[in-house]
Amino acid sequence: MRVLLAHKFHELTGGAEVFFHETEKALRAAGHDTWMLATGKKQPGTPDNVTLWDAPAYDAPGLLARAASVPPAIYNPRNKARMAALLDQFKPDLLHVFATNVHLSPAIFSAAHDRRIPVVMSCNDYKHICPNYKLFHHQKICTECQGGKFWRAVANKCCKENLPLSVASMTEAYIHNSLKVYEKIAHFTFSSEFMAHKTEEFWQGKPFSWSKMRNPFNSAAVTATDKYDGYGLYFGRLIDEKGVDRIVQAADRIDNFPIKIVGNGPDQQRLEKMVAERGLTNIEFLGPRWGAELDAVLENARFVIVPSLWHENFPYVINQSFAAARPVIGAHRGGITELVEHGQRGLIFDPDNIEELAQCIRALAQDIQLARSMGQRAKQWSDSVFSPDVFLKEIETAYDTAFQTYRNHRG
Repeated sequence: MRVLLAHKFHELTGGAEVFFHETEKALRAAGHDTWMLATGKKQPGTPDNVTLWDAPAYDAPGLLARAASVPPAIYNPRNKARMAALLDQFKPDLLHVFATNVHLSPAIFSAAHDRRIPVVMSCNDYKHICPNYKLFHHQKICTECQGGKFWRAVANKCCKENLPLSVASMTEAYIHNSLKVYEKIAHFTFSSEFMAHKTEEFWQGKPFSWSKMRNPFNSAAVTATDKYDGYGLYFGRLIDEKGVDRIVQAADRIDNFPIKIVGNGPDQQRLEKMVAERGLTNIEFLGPRWGAELDAVLENARFVIVPSLWHENFPYVINQSFAAARPVIGAHRGGITELVEHGQRGLIFDPDNIEELAQCIRALAQDIQLARSMGQRAKQWSDSVFSPDVFLKEIETAYDTAFQTYRNHRG
């Protein structure tokens, strides 16, 4: 099978890019012919099977330059024409798209649709139903745009608390809705059932084809240790929706048990100020760590905390934690509860209940054997579910369903 995969970024900047690249690798390893489309610049080591377009200048200096970049960011006719040329050149059997908004635009779906090429879309955020991607703003879950009420994005100024950006995102949502861009998708994949069911709520009366395709991850390739030292761990972005402030608020209720925080981001100064004002000595900020440096901290942790306030779809940190045999204390949000079975592979808490988080931390801090047994169950489960063979089977199921759905739709 010839598969064209499209994502806004080629450079690895986060979990979405890992998903894109690992999917392509899995298909190529299985003998499929693949080509990638993204934005970026050719770098040493850039593979040959990729087409890179320049990223749009939507953040260029000057009001007129930024204003001129808005229409093509919403729907780019030029990219539709360029996509048509690429489709004619590569002649794929199927187009698999990931995050395409702004940089590529849904115009590329139309190019494939015009050529009767089925499109599969993997959703890792809520952009298809929410103008700000997150169903979250100003420290709260929000579904006010449900029913096509995208004007609520402006009323709430929910896109980075920026009014012009919120107006642009609202306009984008209305235009995509009027052009029926998502009706050009033959099949959707979601890493969590939560996101799929939330999409069903927003698209009531609009049936769509979907299947579960979890993030690519080879859990068995990770060697786990039997060390469960006396500290908890958070690693990830320090940004408001990640809920790291909940850890700080719980820190003075956990008998001075140490918590290490790995990462950086726009919320770092606020968090450090909270720690200083409370006189906490059991919170340690380690800064960003990657690769072996992160592994060294993770493989000795007693447990990992994922305190998200928004409905996270499928946090990679849980994959990494389980593969290392670390139990997870996770927020009752989004797809987190599908991974962290309460009492088995970790503990679930309400992120708006600080005492509940403190109780979970105390439970694993005071009982190393409980942490060890949960961690070992997490590793066994992860190794059985997250493997190249399982992932490839889920991809091929999605593609087979897409072809069938497309044939049925075409009649």
